[in-house]
Amino acid sequence: MFQGSKKEEGRNYDDFAFDVNEIDFVLLTHAHIDHSGRIPKLYKEGYHNPIYATKATCDLCGIMLPDSGHIQEMEVEWKNRKRKREGKLELPPLYTAEDAEKCLELFEPIDYSELVQIDESITVRYNDAGHMLGSAIIEVWVKENDKTEKIVFTGDLGNNDLPLLDAPTMIESADYVVMESTYGSRLHVRNDEKAHMFLDIVFDTIRKGGNVIIPSFAVGRTQEILYELNKIKENTQDESFINKYRLLMDTPVYVDSPLAISATEIFKQNDNLFEEEVKKEIQSGDNPLEFDGLQFTRTAEESKALNEIDRPCIIISASGMCDVGRIKHHLKHNIWNANNTILFVGYQAPGTLGRKIVEGAKKVKIFGEEIAVNARIEYIEGYSGHADQEWLMNFIYSFIHKPKHIILVHGEEESQRVLKEKILEETDIPVSIPKYGEIYKVQDEHVFNIGRLELESVHYSQRAEILGKVKMLGDELHDMYDILKTEILTEDASDDEYNSVTLKLKEIEKLIVSVIE
Repeated sequence: MFQGSKKEEGRNYDDFAFDVNEIDFVLLTHAHIDHSGRIPKLYKEGYHNPIYATKATCDLCGIMLPDSGHIQEMEVEWKNRKRKREGKLELPPLYTAEDAEKCLELFEPIDYSELVQIDESITVRYNDAGHMLGSAIIEVWVKENDKTEKIVFTGDLGNNDLPLLDAPTMIESADYVVMESTYGSRLHVRNDEKAHMFLDIVFDTIRKGGNVIIPSFAVGRTQEILYELNKIKENTQDESFINKYRLLMDTPVYVDSPLAISATEIFKQNDNLFEEEVKKEIQSGDNPLEFDGLQFTRTAEESKALNEIDRPCIIISASGMCDVGRIKHHLKHNIWNANNTILFVGYQAPGTLGRKIVEGAKKVKIFGEEIAVNARIEYIEGYSGHADQEWLMNFIYSFIHKPKHIILVHGEEESQRVLKEKILEETDIPVSIPKYGEIYKVQDEHVFNIGRLELESVHYSQRAEILGKVKMLGDELHDMYDILKTEILTEDASDDEYNSVTLKLKEIEKLIVSVIE
C-alpha cells in the first residue's frame, strides 16, 4: 500500500500493473500495511490463489487487514460528507472490512526454515528478518531449462539490536538479491543510548507538567517500547537515574489503540519467536509486555477521556505516521502546548503528517483545523525496525557465495543512491535501482532494464467519481422501479404510456451495453 502524499496514496486506487488472473501465488514477507495493505483489493478483483506467510504474519494480518478496511470505510465516509456539502458525487472505499475478512481465507502459514515446494520448478524458504514478529527474508529457487538460480528477497531487514526479536538471519548464498534500503544512508543510535534518551525526554516533560505523546505503529514499535519501559524499571544505576525512573513509574502509560492491544495478545501467543533472553524472562513469570501503571484503552469514549486527564501521562497511539487513527485527536489536543512532547520512534514517510512535524513545520492542519506546533518535537531513530547502513552492509558481507547483482527497493532516492555507492565501493557487486513500473530481465548472469510498463495512472478522484456515478445510477434505477410500479404503470395506464416507457428503457439498455463494450 502506498503511503505518504495524496498523490502517492492515490496510486492505491490504480489498476494493478498485471492481470490478476495470471498470478499463481503470493509470497508475503510480513504484515506491515505498506507490504500487505492491498491484498484485500487483490482479492476483491478476483485473486483467490494461495498467500504464503509465516504463522505470526497470518495472525497479525487477521487483525490488521480488517482494521485497514475499516479505516478505508471511515476515511471515505468523512470525505463523502464533505463532498455531499459541495454537491459532489460520493466515493467508494478502496476495500471494506468485509473484503479484508474474506481474503484471510487465502493465507497459508509456513514455518521458518521450512522448504516449501510451490510447484515442480519453484521452491521457497522463509527466514527470520528480525524486523517485526513473523517478518521474513525469502529465498526463492527457480528451475528453468535445467538450470536453478536463487533470488533472495530481504523484505524489511530488522535493526540488529531490537528488543524482543532475534537479529536477521544471515544468508549464505544468492544469485540475485532484491533488498530494502530505508536507512541506506544513515546509522542508528545504539541500544544503550536510546533507552537513556527516552528516559531523559520523558522525565523533562513530566517534570514540567506536560504529556508525552508517542505516535507509534500499532504492530512492532508499541510492543518494543513497552518492553523498553519494563527494562528501564529493572535498572538501578546512579541516584539521578533512580529519581528519573521513579517519576516515570509514577506516570500512567496508556496504549490507545485497539489494534495495538490485539497485536500485543498475538505477540504473547507467538512468544516462541522472541529472543532467548526474553523467553527466559517469560518463563520466570516476568512478562516483558506488562508492568505497573500500564493501561489499555479500547473504546472511542476511553480514548477521548485521555484528553481530559488533569495529570501528566504518556500516550502511545497509532498510526505511527500520524495520518489516520486516534493519534490525530491526541495531536490536536497536545501539539499546541509547549509543555508537551511529541516523541517519534519510527520512520516517517515523505508527505505524511508525521514527516512534516519531524521536519519542523510551525503549523499543521488536523481535521481541517490549522494548529500551531509549540510542543517539543523529538525523534529517537534507534527504535526503528529497519537495519541501518551498517547492518544492511553486514547482510551483504555475510554471503559466502557473492550475489551476481543487487536490486535496491523500498527507500528514498538519497538512501538508495548512498547505499549503491557504498556497495559498489566495498564489494564491487553490480547494483540497480528500479523506478516505479520498470521491467528487469535476468539473462546470462546479467540484469537488464528492458523498459517500462505503460501504466495508465487513474487519479483517485477520477476513478472514484466514475464508480460513484455508476453507484448513483444504480440507486436511481431502483427509485425508477418503485415509481413505475406504484405511480406510472398502474392498472389504468394507457397503451401510449406503456409504449413510451418501453422505448425509453430500450435507449437506457443500449447506453449500458455501449459503456460495457
